[in-house]
Amino acid sequence: MNKKKVIEIKNLTKYYGKIKGVENLNLDLLEGEVFGFIGPNGAGKSTTIRAIMNLINKTNGKVIINGNEFDKNNLKIKENIGYLPSEINLYDDLTVKEILDYHEGFYKKNISKRRKELLEKLNLDERKKIEDLSLGNLKKLGIILAFMHEPKILILDEPTSGLDPIMQNVFYDLLKEEKKKGTTILYSTHVLTEVSKICDRVGIIRNGNMIKIDKIENITKNNLVYVTITSNDVNEIIDDLKIETIYKNGNTIKFKNNILHDKLIKKLAKYKIEKILIEEPTLEDIFIHYYEKEV
Repeated sequence: MNKKKVIEIKNLTKYYGKIKGVENLNLDLLEGEVFGFIGPNGAGKSTTIRAIMNLINKTNGKVIINGNEFDKNNLKIKENIGYLPSEINLYDDLTVKEILDYHEGFYKKNISKRRKELLEKLNLDERKKIEDLSLGNLKKLGIILAFMHEPKILILDEPTSGLDPIMQNVFYDLLKEEKKKGTTILYSTHVLTEVSKICDRVGIIRNGNMIKIDKIENITKNNLVYVTITSNDVNEIIDDLKIETIYKNGNTIKFKNNILHDKLIKKLAKYKIEKILIEEPTLEDIFIHYYEKEV
């Protein structure tokens, strides 16, 4: 059964004068999926998210949510979105309670129960002033503000920055709960270890362009393999296999292997090999691999 498209991003483009923020980005997000939006700082993730949220004007393109174009005046769509920016700026002289009371007043439905649950899970003291919050506690407050009205869509920009490892795990559990409810989640991060923990699909952005979209299991099963060999014949092996080493130290080399394992072993059989290590890549290795392909 095909899942419903909740968010459709069509040819999204944003230029700052002549400087490209994001260009011709197309993406569909499905109901109940966690989509990992990954790339290094400056790749265009936050620009894309701000354009989706109508916090900056698009140069071109459309964002369609549940079949309706989303613009800054569409309050009905806004009510169903929870947004967590990468940097949280709030009124410093207010307390956590006052900010949450203010936020709660935007909604006709009673969200106080969910608010209380989130405060307990994230261990945040409502009596504290915003100006006295640590970076981690400020991020907790941002999470509560994004989640407390039980939105059908969550758009999260670098959500775990500032959280300690224990709170990161609490946050991952929150995301899993939301996914079970059918919430659609756009999860922007440059921390690749997060992606494999929680995301169904992933999109890799580079210099404002989406260069790869796929299921997380497909990206991690792309047959990229690293081989490390120690041998007195490393120079002959390099010439014979026509490989480019990514590491060479004396008699030890490391390289990306695109040869079938059986064929590789047959080619190496004529050399005296002291050590050989064949290993699967990390998610970081795969990310770098895709970036290098686009250079």
